[in-house]
Amino acid sequence: MITFKKIDATHAYAGMARIQGSSIGFVPTMGALHDGHLSLVRRAKEENDLVIVSIFVNPIQFNNAGDLEKYPRNLDRDIVLLESAGCDVVFAPDAAEMYPEPIEKHYDFGGLETVMEGAFRPGHFNGVAIVVDKLFRITLPHRAYFGEKDYQQLAIIQALVKQEKLDVEIVPCPIRREHDGLAMSSRNERLTEQMRAAAPAIYQWLLHARAMAASHTAGEIEKMVIAETQKNPLLRLEYFTIANEETLQAVTGRISPGDRAFIAVFAGDIRLIDNLKLI
Repeated sequence: MITFKKIDATHAYAGMARIQGSSIGFVPTMGALHDGHLSLVRRAKEENDLVIVSIFVNPIQFNNAGDLEKYPRNLDRDIVLLESAGCDVVFAPDAAEMYPEPIEKHYDFGGLETVMEGAFRPGHFNGVAIVVDKLFRITLPHRAYFGEKDYQQLAIIQALVKQEKLDVEIVPCPIRREHDGLAMSSRNERLTEQMRAAAPAIYQWLLHARAMAASHTAGEIEKMVIAETQKNPLLRLEYFTIANEETLQAVTGRISPGDRAFIAVFAGDIRLIDNLKLI
């Protein structure tokens, strides 16, 4: 496995691979890898000749400086895990390499970016779009792999590819969960023992929402989930909403195929998100 820290070297390597006829699968990450990330790498390995993984904690997608500072980092461990999963190339730049000049670009994703994560994390998706666009142009992938835990991010990236007319296939991958249902996340590393024991309730709330989907309206389900969250002193709800998975706009009436429940919860200052298709 090869590790690059410079854009030019990574781009040149990817370009040569393309010239030689190799297909490239790309997995962008911010490190602190878990089996959810590694499942993306393994799938990319199955479907491509060459797998490139980026490890870059992107400062411009954090609207909370404390969250950026506390984000877990362990590059040496990540590299060992990636090699075991079949990764071929790691691209691990620093912020100065990625952003030598001030960032001025601004994307417009319409209603996709103004709800849920976009409403609570202003500027987040613009930062995501900027870094993903740049990473695509550096690594030149045929396919890029994204987990559905960050479902709104996935929708934004699909819109980015259309807007920028990028020649890359976006491959959505199922959420990977711990044995108790908690969605795998790098932030889980920061949970205290008590918080970790409480956190699986997030998935249970989503499952309860799914169980109610056939006989209740979205509004009724939302009231139920909000009431349940208020009984858990270790978890603080930021939002719970049911939305159409294509438009991401809120649903108020009966649940239809393509509707999905989305949730964001704080455990202390640690923010956890999850989602679940309802029908």
